[in-house]
Amino acid sequence: MVKAIAPMLRDFLQKESAGGIVLIFAALLALAVANSPLLSAYQDGLATPVVFGIGGFVIDKPLLLWINDGLMAVFFFLVGLEVKREIFEGQLSSWDKASLPLIAAIGGMAIPAVIFLSLNANSPESINGWAIPAATDIAFALGILSLLGSRVPVALKALLLAIAVIDDIGAIAIIALFYSGELDTGMLGLAAIVFVVMLAIGRAKVQSTIPYILLAILMWAFVLKSGVHATLAGVAAAMTVPLDAKSDHGPLETMEHALHPWVAFLVIPIFGFANAGVTLFGLSPSALLEPLPLGIALGLLIGKQIGIFGFAFAAVKLGLAKLPEEVNWAQVHAMSLLAAIGFTMSLFIGNLAFASPEQIDAVKIGVLSGSTIAALAGYLLLRRALPLGEQAADEAVANGTKGG
Repeated sequence: MVKAIAPMLRDFLQKESAGGIVLIFAALLALAVANSPLLSAYQDGLATPVVFGIGGFVIDKPLLLWINDGLMAVFFFLVGLEVKREIFEGQLSSWDKASLPLIAAIGGMAIPAVIFLSLNANSPESINGWAIPAATDIAFALGILSLLGSRVPVALKALLLAIAVIDDIGAIAIIALFYSGELDTGMLGLAAIVFVVMLAIGRAKVQSTIPYILLAILMWAFVLKSGVHATLAGVAAAMTVPLDAKSDHGPLETMEHALHPWVAFLVIPIFGFANAGVTLFGLSPSALLEPLPLGIALGLLIGKQIGIFGFAFAAVKLGLAKLPEEVNWAQVHAMSLLAAIGFTMSLFIGNLAFASPEQIDAVKIGVLSGSTIAALAGYLLLRRALPLGEQAADEAVANGTKGG
């Protein structure tokens, strides 16, 4: 099975891993700027109003919201394309393939939420952030994995990818159900009409990507005005793009291949830079122990380990799923820590959950602290759990011979 999926995954993993490294640098740059004399310029730049309008239809938002509602819609469009492909011909196309990541992902979303809620039970103003630690940042996680090179089994990468895809599906559902505002039924109706038109051209298997792109932009504008979060328009639009199982050059494959480098190397790093900047001046260690950031950090760190590793272990022992042959439990445990890197999606949900700058800063502190510890611990544990590379193995044998 691994040999069959390796070619399909190689291009995705290479781009996503490299994009994860760029994202790490973007986050570090944001922290550096936010804790320097450039802080005012950083904040003023993100608050710059950007207006777009045609006739009476006007969208007036600060630059930060254009990034979070506009650029991230492109990210969610790509997520939608990847989810559709995985369901129809990838890691989620059969129960044998999907059972282990599905059960692990459910645990990886549920347990972090439970931990967050338990720590914030007496803080009603923070309860709305329950979904923040349920998220996984696949780009960041694969970026850490890439530091270990070819030692990482393809089956382990595939398992992490499948868990992250299911996690994204869960995040999309959570955003739609819990983080949308008051509805404007007129605008929602116009968005629905555009969606139906996209479904029609998709069923007609129109091969040009231009109609899908133009209609997706139109639907995004209507959804933005409707009160439903605009990024969901990206997912809905992606579901209408036809998948050609017999060709690598259908509309879905073409757009996925074209968008991936733009999202990995531009969209996500810009989002990370715009949202990771938090001022640490005057921050005391006790701030990390406040219910909101602590619930997020422990939800990620503890919840993901219990949820992903615990549910996966139980599923295999109960005969509901099988562990890939190339993967052992120590590697799955380390991977569960890498899946605790919430970053992009956690920050995104945090911006939807709260409006107060103080709460958003607390979210950033929780996400950054939890994700950083998870990244370091996951890397170190996985490094110990993986077999030595050929060069390292030769050196170990040579050193052993010399020692004898």
